[in-house]
Amino acid sequence: MARPEKVAVVAEISERLQSSSAALLTEYRGLSVDDLAQLRRQLREHNAEYRVVKNTLTRRAVADAGMSLPDDLLTGPTALTFCDGDPVAATKVLKRFSERHPALVIKGGVVEGQLLSAEQAHQLAELQSREELLSRLAGVFNQVLAQPAQLAQAGLSKMARLLSAYHSQREEAGETAASPPVGADGADAGEDAAATGAGS
Repeated sequence: MARPEKVAVVAEISERLQSSSAALLTEYRGLSVDDLAQLRRQLREHNAEYRVVKNTLTRRAVADAGMSLPDDLLTGPTALTFCDGDPVAATKVLKRFSERHPALVIKGGVVEGQLLSAEQAHQLAELQSREELLSRLAGVFNQVLAQPAQLAQAGLSKMARLLSAYHSQREEAGETAASPPVGADGADAGEDAAATGAGS
């Protein structure tokens, strides 16, 4: 790849890292061209893009975006999944695909500024996606409209519980991301937080 092309790729990846709700990293060694095409189609259905980029270019893009990633996330053939929609839905696609194609390995990523390990990425895939929640809420709402007042009130309570559960599971997912927000000053932020706690 000529230098101007590399510069363009780095700039594009850097912009995608900053604009996407999540960037998930996977190893794809052993997947066929047809496998990758199938994975890309499935991810596009959930507003996510699967990009194969050389690790050297990804490292430059990460630095240009003011982020940092552990070295083990950028070893071996690595692809980036950029999520423009719900990161839970895209992570579910990756997890299901990896179960059928073990050659696809979820390595971790960055979700809403938080660094995720491979284990945390798998935990993210267990959450309800936005589409799943809306589908359940629509079902409850339709039941509410068809029921008398007392039963309708019970249905509304169920909707409130669904929303509360969804909010709680997203909060818990954020708490599992033990690392501080990804950025050049992430370490300083962690030290400041520790100093504040000691002083209180």
